[in-house]
Amino acid sequence: MRLNSLKPARGAKHLRKRVGRGIGSGHGKTAGLGHKGQKARSGGYHKVGFEGGQMPLQRRLPKRGFVSLSDGLTVEVRLFQVNGIAAETVDLASLKQAGIVPNAALRAKVILQGKIERAVKLQGVLASKGARAAIEAAGGSVIAPVPDAGTESSAGKRSQKAKLAVEKAKAVAARVEAAAKAEPAAKVQATSGKKTKGGEKPGAASSSTGDGGAKAEGSVSAKSGGKSKGTAKDGGAKDKGK
Repeated sequence: MRLNSLKPARGAKHLRKRVGRGIGSGHGKTAGLGHKGQKARSGGYHKVGFEGGQMPLQRRLPKRGFVSLSDGLTVEVRLFQVNGIAAETVDLASLKQAGIVPNAALRAKVILQGKIERAVKLQGVLASKGARAAIEAAGGSVIAPVPDAGTESSAGKRSQKAKLAVEKAKAVAARVEAAAKAEPAAKVQATSGKKTKGGEKPGAASSSTGDGGAKAEGSVSAKSGGKSKGTAKDGGAKDKGK
């Protein structure tokens, strides 16, 4: 092999695209830009990421990335660091005072790393299973922190919401049942009221018909009497004439 015989592998190098050099080159006339339009003009390209005026992708996506927003609020504490604190009761304040935990930390958790050789009362600080076992084996104790109302777990909130929803559903069912029981009584009262009203109407009708009958009889008798009188007079007149 000689240095003057070295050359790149086949296909590793390509000739650059020469546009606008005639129809025979394959990139003549429009030079690969197509017919008309903004992108076919010189200087027609807009800025990178421009999407025609709508909100571009680089502005739609959040910018916090994979950085935890609660980073630094919970600090890990090694078991040998707890062993180095002189106080018998170790809490978050004593850890901050010893400089093991920064002042901005809200929680601390002891993990199993190193050894503990004396009895320590761990209060208000989280501990892993291994660290808890090591502290209790050394004669110490671990008192778990009481969760605050503001830092209630999402599972607890979901269970509380579920309980409220069940209680609300029970109340609605009780109201519906009471309404269903009260409805037949209301119907009975309504039907009894209708019956009494209907009973009064026939009597009124009979009384009206009675009055009407008396009136009719009177009118008929009057008319018949008038006619009879008239006929009698006429008859007498006729007889007199004869």
